[in-house]
Amino acid sequence: MSNWGYIVIVLVVLYIVINVVLYYLQEYFIFKPEKLDKDFEFHYNNQVVEEYNLKTRDDAVINGLHFKVDNPKGVVLYLKGNSKSIKGWGKFAVDFTRHGYDVIMLDYRGFGKSTGRRSFKAIKRDLQFVYNKIKDKVNEKYIILYGRSMGSGFAAKLASINNPKMLILDAPYYSLNKVAAKFIPFMPVSLIMRYPIPTYKWLKYVNCPIHIIHGTHDKLIPFKSSVKLSKIRPKLTRLYTVIGGGHKNLNNFESYHKMLGEIINSRIKRINLSKTSIGVMHTSKKVNA
Repeated sequence: MSNWGYIVIVLVVLYIVINVVLYYLQEYFIFKPEKLDKDFEFHYNNQVVEEYNLKTRDDAVINGLHFKVDNPKGVVLYLKGNSKSIKGWGKFAVDFTRHGYDVIMLDYRGFGKSTGRRSFKAIKRDLQFVYNKIKDKVNEKYIILYGRSMGSGFAAKLASINNPKMLILDAPYYSLNKVAAKFIPFMPVSLIMRYPIPTYKWLKYVNCPIHIIHGTHDKLIPFKSSVKLSKIRPKLTRLYTVIGGGHKNLNNFESYHKMLGEIINSRIKRINLSKTSIGVMHTSKKVNA
């Protein structure tokens, strides 16, 4: 066998090995969890918060926080991104409690105090389990689903099989496969990804109002992904642009908070299209004097 033959064989074997490694170790690249001791105490200034632990059918424990307000207008189920724990993410609850909404946050398996073997199926099952617990106490018409980055895909999944008041997606991706392909363009992403999280597929089945917020300077998940998502259910969707916003700093923009307030306090108004310019024909005919 020629030297070129050996080189080709080595390259093929190396390619296969890399794919196998990516398949089994991808969680280390996708998830960046922060673990917390069981006795860690959550504390947030000027916030009333209660910690909860839910035991799943496979004996995992889902740890979360319930931020409370007096006489809540409803509840926001906030699904966070792929890093850290709710210890840090809890600071964002004030963006909703100040508008009179309770907020539920949770840590995915392996994050914070949550336990259990993590898998795509298990996470989806856990989130529906939590949603059902909320639904037992709150009518769905008062439940808002908010998904941030990775959490946007899971929020879309929940909205596709339930009937919340609205779905808010913050810096969402079209699918996690698309994001992965950006970093490993020569790998068969669709075959090796165990967490495809196809936001675009789930949005097709969402029947509540959809609000998408995205920064124009997002380097991780480009703004164009939200543009594509907004076209899936155009009659139900509004796209909000944070000019100059990146992937992790939208909360530092005044425009973001104005948008968020407008979204969660909005009321759907029917429009009499017969009184608008829709359908008005342009004519170039001269009118006789």
